Amino acid sequence: MGAPSTSAAQWLFPVSALVEQTPSRTTSSISVERELYDRARGVEFLFRLGVSLMLPVPSLYTAATWFHRFYMRFSMEDYHRQDVGAACIFLATKTEECGRKLKDVAKVFCSKVWGKKMEDIADDSQELEDSQMAILLTEEVLLEALCFDFVVRSPHTDLVDLLEARQETPEFEEYAFSIANDSYRTPLCILYPPRIIAVACYVLAQQYVEGTNSPSLSPPYPESMRFAVEFYNLNEMELVAVADALTILLEFYAAQDLSTMEYLSSIATISPPEKSPARQKLYQPFVQLAQGLQKPPEPGPPEGEPTSSSQPQPSPSKQPSEDTPNLSKSNGWIPVRSDPSAPDLPEKPKWQI
Repeated sequence: MGAPSTSAAQWLFPVSALVEQTPSRTTSSISVERELYDRARGVEFLFRLGVSLMLPVPSLYTAATWFHRFYMRFSMEDYHRQDVGAACIFLATKTEECGRKLKDVAKVFCSKVWGKKMEDIADDSQELEDSQMAILLTEEVLLEALCFDFVVRSPHTDLVDLLEARQETPEFEEYAFSIANDSYRTPLCILYPPRIIAVACYVLAQQYVEGTNSPSLSPPYPESMRFAVEFYNLNEMELVAVADALTILLEFYAAQDLSTMEYLSSIATISPPEKSPARQKLYQPFVQLAQGLQKPPEPGPPEGEPTSSSQPQPSPSKQPSEDTPNLSKSNGWIPVRSDPSAPDLPEKPKWQI
């Protein structure tokens, strides 16, 4: 596997930097568990904005990557996740050639934050003007944080290569793309190259289909794992990186509220690969973090707790919503919701994960 380009490499950080050295830790004393929780909430909010604006899905992946990069340079205490999410979306509409007017982005932003209908937000309202100013000011800081480096590669490209080369079943493909989309709710895009993330998503999808307890990253490999290793000719260091990416994904899923999401129980019980590096657990149960928030609730409805999204796609039991990017009809993947006020999930999903 080739090394990341110079531009991409400057945005890859060791896990230790995420745990100990982000501005949220060094200047604000925000715990890593709380920061990861709020990062996931911010990406969920960003996705909702993008869907309401009918942006192409790749632009949302770009915006989500910028969101994670931003908080490696600035503290979450100084810049609210919703302002940063909106700024990332607005900038993505320019660089991804899917332009939207600032007023349109700000109006959707107001609608989400304050829980108002779009038609009830007047074009000359003070809240709309304030929102536009907040987006513009945050965009300036975002440009500084990104050093005007807008290039982003998605793991989906490498995942498509894997899936096409082996001609996997549609069910397997949906699992893999679902996990790849969920990866943006974690900081994987600033920890590992897209190809490592793609292989991790591919291997974890294999676990769903084959029902094995733990991803095997040591010889003899399961057939599909062996294919991924040989397809990209992964070396020992890259296998360790895949193992850590898998561990982070598994920790993210296990942090969801499993008492209300039984369909996640099988993935939550998968053991991390043996090759996983020894380190502290990154994620704390989101229910505990939500209960431990000391500040008063923010105005308007919650932007959604950290969720797993599907492709991102709606559940077959619901109409497409503004929760996650919508590509096509799902075969049954159901978004994770750890917010009790979020819309109810169907009692029995079409298939379990």
